Amino acid sequence: MQRAVPGTAMEMGLAFIGTGNNPPPARAAAAALVAQLKFWLVDGSESSRANRMAGTAFVIRAVGAVLAFASQVLFAHWMGTFQFGVYVYVWTWVMLLTGVIDVGLSAAAQRFIPEYTQRKTGDLLRGFHAASRWLALGVSSVIAVACVLAIMLLQPWFDDYERWQLYLACLALPVCGLLQVQAGIARAHNWVQLAQLPTYVIRHLLLIGLMGAAYLAAFPTDAVTAVLVSVASVWIIGIGQLVILNRKLASKIELGVKAYEVKNWLTLSLPMVMVDGFYLLLTYSSVLLLQLFQTPHDIAIYYAAEKTLALVAFVHFAVTQTTAHKFSQHHVAGEREKLSATLTHAIKLTFWPSLAATILVLIAGIPLLWLFGRDFVAGYPLMFIFAVGLLARAAVGPLAAFLNMIGEQRACAGVFAGAFAANVLLCLILIPSFGIFGAAISISSALVLESAALFFLTKRRIGLHGLIWGAPKDSGALQ
Repeated sequence: MQRAVPGTAMEMGLAFIGTGNNPPPARAAAAALVAQLKFWLVDGSESSRANRMAGTAFVIRAVGAVLAFASQVLFAHWMGTFQFGVYVYVWTWVMLLTGVIDVGLSAAAQRFIPEYTQRKTGDLLRGFHAASRWLALGVSSVIAVACVLAIMLLQPWFDDYERWQLYLACLALPVCGLLQVQAGIARAHNWVQLAQLPTYVIRHLLLIGLMGAAYLAAFPTDAVTAVLVSVASVWIIGIGQLVILNRKLASKIELGVKAYEVKNWLTLSLPMVMVDGFYLLLTYSSVLLLQLFQTPHDIAIYYAAEKTLALVAFVHFAVTQTTAHKFSQHHVAGEREKLSATLTHAIKLTFWPSLAATILVLIAGIPLLWLFGRDFVAGYPLMFIFAVGLLARAAVGPLAAFLNMIGEQRACAGVFAGAFAANVLLCLILIPSFGIFGAAISISSALVLESAALFFLTKRRIGLHGLIWGAPKDSGALQ
């Protein structure tokens, strides 16, 4: 006899046998949906747990994307196009450095924490929890000092309206490195809320609150104020996350001696930071190169169009954040079937929601840009160019994280280095002639190149299919 699966049509049919009355179709459909939802929430399979974590990360990232968009709109109104463009340029440098100042330890946490947990080496686990954060804080502090010295040496090449803002931005760097590692540790323990809420929700609420208070108090709402507000927000969330993470670790990990494999950690993390570094260079280089040829006004329009469509990117981010350590677990355990099924499932979770979100954002593009101000509507055609690159990246899902977790981080870094080089070359060729449209074409072309290279690399070295089209059916190996 076939067993009824909760929430399916069979179960609903059995539930009403012998009642003498069939429920209305709408009521039956609603009951089936509720039953399926309950099953999804309590099911203990790895696939369902992954779905729930991805769903949580998706919701947080979606709320964060909306708040980030709202903060950018409000900043543009409060500051004006020119000052907003200056702020975008300065804070882009912070975002670029943030991805590398932790020397890759946030990504390494996805590899070592599952490994130490599975091997039951509590001393190494405790050592990584403590030392990785101290290392990140120390290295990022040194980088912050180096950046101050670099600004002093290069001072004649900076415009007066950006020099002090760059100095102030350096104050954010030490805690940014700490935040990166703390988020990596939290993700590796499946604490999705702790990993993402501070950076993607609370920080933007602080930005809006602090800048809004300055605006209402009639303080100058220029790029200097915006940078100070941004620095204050990252320090507040960094300290808060530190306190909560320490409490959660103390309740989960028994006290004991600590052991350190710093050389082993850095041997793995440094190639990973190369991946992150080239990835961020690829992401932000267009804005930085625009500063060589265009005014802050043009940079602001480009940034608004890019960030409006970037509402789509939170799908890719959410899936990556919740599957990276799963790749590591299956790889360490030698579970190739589960590894393949996890990858296929992650690509599906990335592409189809990304496609739907892209269509919706493009339809609403002009009203969304109009929220920034009338001048920003000129960036609407850019969104269609950006969409090509974003969908190409979504079509291969979290392949970069997958390759990092299975020991192919050097090859992955090579892919991002090639894409970054292509973007820089295309920007230098196209921006002088086509302005912000040349920058958009450059970054989108580089993303297509990156996605194709990641697919062929995975196919050739691992023998797995890392593309949404032609992918094998999910075999259920995650169960």
